[in-house]
Amino acid sequence: MRPRRSADAIAICLLALLVLRGLFWGAPAPSRVDPSRLIQTPPAAVAISGRLLADVRRFSSGCSALLEVDRIEARRGDGRTELQLPACSAPLQQGWRVQAIGVLRRPLPAAHPLLPGSAERLARQGSWSQLRVESIKVLQRPWTPLVDLRRDVAQRLQRALGPRRGGFLAALVLGSAQVQLSADIREAFRMAGLSHALAASGFHLSVLLGTVLMLARRWPPGLRLPLAAMALLLFVCLAGAQPSVVRAVLMAAMALLIREAGHHSRPLGVLVLTLSGMLLLRPAWALSIGFQFSAAATAGLILTAPRLERAVQAWLPDRCQGLAAAFSIPLAALLWTLPLQLLHFGAMPLYALVANLLVAPLLAPLTLLAMLSALLVLVGPPSVLPLLLWPVHQLAGLVITMASWISHWPGTQLLTGRPQEWVIALFVLGLLPWLLGAGPCRRCWSLIPLAIALFAHGLLQFSDGLVAVERFGRHWLLACHHGRAAVVSTHGDARSCRMAKRLAAVHGHARLDWVMLLDPVATEVMVCWQALAHRAEAPQQGQAPIAIGQVLRSDGLSVQHLQHRSGALLMRVGPQSWQLFPSPQALWALQHRQRSKPQQMITGTWLGFKPSAPQRRWLLKHAAGSRFIGL
Repeated sequence: MRPRRSADAIAICLLALLVLRGLFWGAPAPSRVDPSRLIQTPPAAVAISGRLLADVRRFSSGCSALLEVDRIEARRGDGRTELQLPACSAPLQQGWRVQAIGVLRRPLPAAHPLLPGSAERLARQGSWSQLRVESIKVLQRPWTPLVDLRRDVAQRLQRALGPRRGGFLAALVLGSAQVQLSADIREAFRMAGLSHALAASGFHLSVLLGTVLMLARRWPPGLRLPLAAMALLLFVCLAGAQPSVVRAVLMAAMALLIREAGHHSRPLGVLVLTLSGMLLLRPAWALSIGFQFSAAATAGLILTAPRLERAVQAWLPDRCQGLAAAFSIPLAALLWTLPLQLLHFGAMPLYALVANLLVAPLLAPLTLLAMLSALLVLVGPPSVLPLLLWPVHQLAGLVITMASWISHWPGTQLLTGRPQEWVIALFVLGLLPWLLGAGPCRRCWSLIPLAIALFAHGLLQFSDGLVAVERFGRHWLLACHHGRAAVVSTHGDARSCRMAKRLAAVHGHARLDWVMLLDPVATEVMVCWQALAHRAEAPQQGQAPIAIGQVLRSDGLSVQHLQHRSGALLMRVGPQSWQLFPSPQALWALQHRQRSKPQQMITGTWLGFKPSAPQRRWLLKHAAGSRFIGL
């Protein structure tokens, strides 16, 4: 027993080193002939050819696709770039070779460290440039049977069952990475804590492989193993070689081979060996959110779920013993993925356990029926498909309705704000002894890092401060005081409201005290702003939202005009006083006023516009306060 424990410890330490290597040194970097090396100032059009890595995705502002580059201006190229097409008229498909002419530019970095931008998203995919396409032509349309199969399955399911339910069933078969689901379905499943149902993972593989092995349980091993191997290969072909899919397939293959050889597999050893092999070959997978969640959830099922099941069984009567597994499996996965939820999203779905208990019994049969439906739509006559798939259609609608219903429960998500990495590390250090079933002494000591992590994050959330964000000429100012917040926005359009929602959410604020819009144009999305805050003040018919002398106030947060028609504002955040200048006109008024009247003591200054060089020099020399935001 002791040598086995020593080997486990060595293997886990090796895995930890590989994870750290991938997190800190595994990020991909652009090569010498990457398209990002050719970005010019001033911008000039370039011709780039290569192979599309995915079908073009459609958005409200246009279309985009990732291109594997092989030629740049008739010279050899290497790397990736994202094609941005203003018009989505031409159907471009994965595997096609195309030549695009346009202007290369760098993706926009994050508007705020807690709000990942295009640069961070593309860097994880190995791209450091974007091509604003002016013209594009197809050079070659090679035969792509796997891609065509995925596309046919998704399109035929959507034609037979409608875009919502058909797309949902396609995601159960192919994974949401291969299917562009509607935003409301994604949001409902995320808020209900059921996102794992849409991502190709070990759950979907277990349904497929379990069904195949059950049907072939009386077959000899010489036939059963090839059939299981075909099921694993089919799953990889349909879902793609995503980290979560590769992890599930490798673990299933190893466990199956060990069992068929007459031995007993050790799930923890299989998991450690699988993850170590994946990180040795692809260190960058350690940065993949899918890989992290898949590995953490699987570790929870292996290490914590059995202990939880035994503990729950001790409290349940004999007739309800079967509920122990239904309760312990989702709870173990939720506890192990909780640190990742907080780190990446700053939010925790409060009803995730209830949602899994209610919906999980329907997901397994629905996933199997979705796979059978995918086969049926490929070979069945289209005229009778709606009738044959009527039961699947109703069950899919029931699951979508339940997820949407749960996502609208009061307080569906607990917004905690995005913690610092060292806070999450302390949280994990304090949580692990409880998840691993350590002795009472170790669990008692683990309360110390848990308390420090919670206290440090709570102290940060209840502190006073301002957060400024600028993007596309729009400016937002988030004022925080004792766990509450308010927003000042220079624009009132839909994009500004979405950004304000994201900014408030990542700082842990589901509902703001008030919102002040400085846009003189009446907004058409006032409903969005009113849903974000208890009070929303906006200009109406050219009138200021608050008159001179009036104060927009909540406990510890207030804003008022400094003087008539200047546009300048004075905001108080607890004991701090900030002067706000949304426009150059407001700054000119300050300059004239300071010539005749001394400036009161303030904490700092915020600018809602890009100042010119003379304005910057004047502010640094004359403006009161030692702190500047937006300068």
